[in-house]
Amino acid sequence: MGSLALSQADVLDQPAPSIADEVARIARQELAPLAAGIDDGSVYPAEVLRKFGAVGAWGSHVPHGGPADLRCAIEAMAAVGEVCGATAFMAWCQNTLVWYAANSTNVKLAKRFGDAFSTGRVLGGTGLSNPMKSFFGIEKLKLKGRKVEGGYIVRGALPWVSNLGPDHYFGTIFEREDDEGTVMFLADCSDPAITLTPCKPFLAMDGTGTYGVQFRDAFVPDELILADPAAPFVKKIRAGFILLQAGMALGVIKDCINIMDEVDNPLGHINRYLPQQPVQFRELAAELEAETMALARDPYNEEETYWRKVIALRLRAGEASVAAAHAAMLHCGARGYLKSHRAQRRLREAYFVAIVTPATKQLRKMLADF
Repeated sequence: MGSLALSQADVLDQPAPSIADEVARIARQELAPLAAGIDDGSVYPAEVLRKFGAVGAWGSHVPHGGPADLRCAIEAMAAVGEVCGATAFMAWCQNTLVWYAANSTNVKLAKRFGDAFSTGRVLGGTGLSNPMKSFFGIEKLKLKGRKVEGGYIVRGALPWVSNLGPDHYFGTIFEREDDEGTVMFLADCSDPAITLTPCKPFLAMDGTGTYGVQFRDAFVPDELILADPAAPFVKKIRAGFILLQAGMALGVIKDCINIMDEVDNPLGHINRYLPQQPVQFRELAAELEAETMALARDPYNEEETYWRKVIALRLRAGEASVAAAHAAMLHCGARGYLKSHRAQRRLREAYFVAIVTPATKQLRKMLADF
């Protein structure tokens, strides 16, 4: 009797699993067996994404009318990325969609979608690749809209939007044809005037629900407007948009370190001659994680020095991902060159971290423009 009571007390004294712990458990048990299929495009892990949402992965960064904190969201995304970089990208898409709704001043939109997005009941993504490039003079906005009674009529096409399906939503921006300015809105993929077209096969990430999206005079009601005008809203959410991507990088880097450690016993005697070793990447990952968490505590910071730090961190994270994956491949040697080995998947995923918007070249342009 006494020993039973003691064992129960011991259990009660154990700290509750964190969101990141729960995400890591689901990732190991349910996501890991799907990773190869997600990579080759035969699987889109909708149910796993919903399970992540059910344990809080998509809701921890909702500000609730006060300061926002992205640390838990990034930590959970890194736990996903340590198993599958493609799913970490989808996690970023979902977290970013939540970020848009949580920061919108459209009360009807926030009430309708806030909980649905943050719990994962409704999935979706972000269509800001083209707008983010346009704001920094890289390309022109691809969507146009004009005001009509009760909303806007939108036309145009976006070449790549991810984490989509027929019942998903995503946030994007159009340029007004009838007036100056831009408007940010939620696109409803079930709208018959919005067409999803499968993309040509990618180097990796084919199971990420990525489509070309065509708007054929789609009516966007006022209830789906996130921000009008868009520019002040984008300035508010931009640091969070970029900082959340650090979760992808940290997850990929950590598993590349794991890969190097795994081959240390059979290949350490020869791998020691390679210039980059796991200990160096452990130190680099710790530095990146510490810097990320410091910045993630204050995503509404409006100081230009803060914004520059966010950009510089994102650049370092992308470059570190590629470096870690490159080193993992070299440490594995021929065994990593097999399609069945995850080292080559990590290399392809790492390149995606470096080229997803804002890509390495855009980040360097942004820093040069300061």
